[in-house]
Amino acid sequence: MLSHLFNPIQIGNMTVKNRLMMSAMSINFGVDGNCHVTDQLIEYFVERAKGEVGMMLVGGGSVHPGGQELPDLPQMYDDSCIPSLKRMVDRVKKYDTRFGVQLMHGGRQSYLPQKVAPSAIPAPAVVKGEVRALEIAEIKELVACFGDAARRCRTAGFDFIEIHGAHGYLINQFMAPNSNIRTDEYGGSFENRTRFLFEILGAVRDRAGKDFPVGIRINGRDYIENGWELKDTVRLAPLLEKAGVVYLHISGGVYGSTELTIPSMYTPQGCFVHLAEAVKKTVNIPVITVGRIKDPEHANGILGEGKADMISMGRSFLADPQYPRKAREGKFSQIRPCVGCCLGCIHAVLAKEPGSCVVNPDVGREYKLKEAQDTKVPLKILVVGAGPAGMAAARMFALHGHKTLVCEKESVLGGLLALAAIAPGRGELEDILKFFRKEMDRLKVEIRYDTPLSAALLDEIRPDKVILATGSLPDMPVIKGLFQTKMAVITNVDLLRKKEKPGNKVVVLGGGMTGLIVADFLADQGKQVVVLNRKKSFAEEMSSNDRYYLRERLKEGKVVLYKNVAIQAFTDDGAIFKSNGKPHTLTGFDTVVISEKQQSIRDAKQLEKNTPAEFYFIGDARSPRHLMYCISEAEEIARSV
Repeated sequence: MLSHLFNPIQIGNMTVKNRLMMSAMSINFGVDGNCHVTDQLIEYFVERAKGEVGMMLVGGGSVHPGGQELPDLPQMYDDSCIPSLKRMVDRVKKYDTRFGVQLMHGGRQSYLPQKVAPSAIPAPAVVKGEVRALEIAEIKELVACFGDAARRCRTAGFDFIEIHGAHGYLINQFMAPNSNIRTDEYGGSFENRTRFLFEILGAVRDRAGKDFPVGIRINGRDYIENGWELKDTVRLAPLLEKAGVVYLHISGGVYGSTELTIPSMYTPQGCFVHLAEAVKKTVNIPVITVGRIKDPEHANGILGEGKADMISMGRSFLADPQYPRKAREGKFSQIRPCVGCCLGCIHAVLAKEPGSCVVNPDVGREYKLKEAQDTKVPLKILVVGAGPAGMAAARMFALHGHKTLVCEKESVLGGLLALAAIAPGRGELEDILKFFRKEMDRLKVEIRYDTPLSAALLDEIRPDKVILATGSLPDMPVIKGLFQTKMAVITNVDLLRKKEKPGNKVVVLGGGMTGLIVADFLADQGKQVVVLNRKKSFAEEMSSNDRYYLRERLKEGKVVLYKNVAIQAFTDDGAIFKSNGKPHTLTGFDTVVISEKQQSIRDAKQLEKNTPAEFYFIGDARSPRHLMYCISEAEEIARSV
């Protein structure tokens, strides 16, 4: 079925069993105090090698202590790193996956307070701190560091390396005019700005051997003013091929770019494919594409159309390490999908926390977990509520061999997440719900619709454990004039369920994730929308990447945002309030949408006295939170009971 995706490919002297690469990701865990890899990182990669990926890269391999992108990434700048790397390679090699390291220097995008770069120009976004221009001698030293790091990777047994020349890190900083204003041999002309990269390639070939495969990740385009452009990549690509590079991995974006390096669900799938397609026309070596490619048939089609030779995925392999095997076997519905929320992965990592995944809480815990096995004493489990937390729990209980039943008071599955997926640009949230629905069918978990928990149901089922995943509902605030206003007052839930129709001029109370999504939903219908946010920041629970695209949509929809709001009173047709201490009055409005706090639905707890079963709260029923914690909590309760 996926004839292109599962064809072998020759890359340099390597034969790769399929066309799937797990891209390098700075996952920010799995190293000790010396940044040597530990069992945590080893088992993370082993789990993905078991999934049958063709090629796989260790991310964030720092070639110099002054270029460490994040604090908890593996270092390649001292021979002491070799034994732990070799131990990791030996564990991975048995699974016939080509295993490599992405070598990099963060430059001005490093987390360190003292940063170096081609020129003393700070990064346009994300990172802060002093930036110092490199001296010529220091540049030569860093060139040698890349060569020595490559030699260490070969000694450790890796199959190849990838030099990171993209995403606004040091090599890209040398190449882009907006970050390189040098007037010596490393600045000015195209030849001078690319000199650093070619010197690195020479050092790598000298110290690791000319037969050691070296790939390059470069931006097709920086998507920032006066940055590296596609015409530059097209010019550079044949020169890299001539220099002995065995593949080109084409990406896009830098810190502060208009298209983010790690785009969210608002961005079309395959967003950087056109860049790889343009480069492929200029070279004979394999070209790898990346950028929100998650569907196996989509990936296969890209290859079939000749737009690239290989598909690189990152977050999809976080979400499901078994992605390649399931795709090869045609088990598409069993692939746990990335939803493009960017929260557990890039958002956590940029906050210098360990990386994870919203839909797969096992990321980073692979070394602690064992495969699900049938329990010796199956229990009767009753899960109340078929939102994401309820279905995640039911799935895990069923995988462990427990007899599991779900009762749902509504006639459909999905809970509040199904409503969130209705909003513009957020339809991929439905993907994880589809996955859980299919898993309920596959695992033969019975679901009873239109069935709230009752004493009669408990008496019929006689469960050993009752898992309450009953969710939450909007909390109605007490604000002067709110219940006397002539405006229609509706909740976000009733709005998205289309139980209530808004007017044309709407005040949204609440500037969290739900409030902004509701505002976008209304603006998309042509409504005039004002958001009153009583907090100091907007949508703090969203990842910065996801929030960026949503905020851009709100600008297009001309949504007016007020934060740090103190509401004095709602009036018949608006509100009187202060924002950051400045007074404002809204008039002429016809609707208020309440989209602020949520309160847990916990009424079912009172039925515990009618049964010997133990009751457990999970998800929003325990405390209204983000999806990430709901799924994690659901799977953990199933493992621990």
